[in-house]
Amino acid sequence: MLDLVHLTKVYKGGKRALDDLTLRLEPGILGLLGPNGAGKSSLMRIAATVTRPTTGSVRFHGTDVVARPNALRRQLGYLPQDFGVYPHLTSREFLGYLAAAKGVSARTARARIDELLELVNLTEAVKRPLGKYSGGMLRRIGIAQVLLADPQVIIVDEPTAGLDPEERVGFRHLLSELAADKAVLLSTHIASDVASVASRIAVLADGRLRSHGTPEELLHAVDGQVWEVLVAPSAVPAVQERYTVSRMVRTADGVRIRLLSPQLPYEGALPLTADLEDAYLAVIRRAAGAPAARATGERPRAARAV
Repeated sequence: MLDLVHLTKVYKGGKRALDDLTLRLEPGILGLLGPNGAGKSSLMRIAATVTRPTTGSVRFHGTDVVARPNALRRQLGYLPQDFGVYPHLTSREFLGYLAAAKGVSARTARARIDELLELVNLTEAVKRPLGKYSGGMLRRIGIAQVLLADPQVIIVDEPTAGLDPEERVGFRHLLSELAADKAVLLSTHIASDVASVASRIAVLADGRLRSHGTPEELLHAVDGQVWEVLVAPSAVPAVQERYTVSRMVRTADGVRIRLLSPQLPYEGALPLTADLEDAYLAVIRRAAGAPAARATGERPRAARAV
């Protein structure tokens, strides 16, 4: 159990990255969503004892890890967004170095490293220096080092960046298995990465916690507020100005727009089932103070309802 209590982080110059934020990590996956600058990375760096909060506390099984960080560090696996490597080392050498730094015995490390390299599908590249690895391969090395010491708490910041779709699915499955008895904090810009694995989701904006609940609770909040209309290309800017648009697809008949509105946005608009991206955008819109769109019952200019 990791408790983040009333965290505030203010950087030099007065930039407030976090503002009185409280969260609890328990076994399972807590998905962290938010736009750039929301405070996600600051929160994760504090939770991983990389930096200290300006005010507030971090407690691991009741121990204040701001004052005594080693209590958590011995049980922590952390993958920052800007994870770096020693380019002249091979994957085995690099993971062996990190295992020694974590206090893993050489004998245990050798078996564990071979297991992890197979897990992240890098066994065929073990003799190649890391400087020759692609971005996706380096990300997989980062995932492997998280698991070296069998941590109780796993904190990963944009872990699937650079991974192909198959690798992303495999990593989500791995996290789901680990979360049975570990607390996992997963930060991402990709809603689908948390939609299928997170037991709870927290949405940050401007350093504040704007929503926190199960995926089902977030989806319930936008029930009946997701619509689809088909408009002419010339009408797209007017729709975007009036509504929160989650996606658009150009077709031979026009532009198919998925949008958020608490009421029927246009005559003939088709109601859709909400997904996590819709729920996330609704939270961010409310955080920005955007007013709810008014229904007019009209169709956009040169538009046809689906």
